[in-house]
Amino acid sequence: QVQLVESGGGLAQPGGSLKLSCAASGFTFGSYAMSWARQAPGKGLEWVSGIYSDGSDTYYADSLKGRFTISRDNAKNRVYLQMISLKPEDTAVYYCAKGVTGWGIRPYDYWGQGTQVTVSS
Repeated sequence: QVQLVESGGGLAQPGGSLKLSCAASGFTFGSYAMSWARQAPGKGLEWVSGIYSDGSDTYYADSLKGRFTISRDNAKNRVYLQMISLKPEDTAVYYCAKGVTGWGIRPYDYWGQGTQVTVSS
């Protein structure tokens, strides 16, 4: 019954920005940490960012700190990823993922269908 639906992807120019959204259902959203992960062409799934169940702590892949911001709105069962200063290497399918506990941002046990982000001039 767990369902995660990502949206907000698209085409952006280098240096541009996008905000991704994930709509969650089928579980008590506010009880679980959430993450974003991505898969670039020809590469495996890469963890991007995570957030505690109450939003009190956030974590990022070292290479993305300062450019990506994760947030959540538990009243709306939504988790977001704000991306700025986009680079061509950010091109990937971005997935929203459910954590196993309220603090366990990795690993995750469910993920959505993904939304494509393409960064190109």
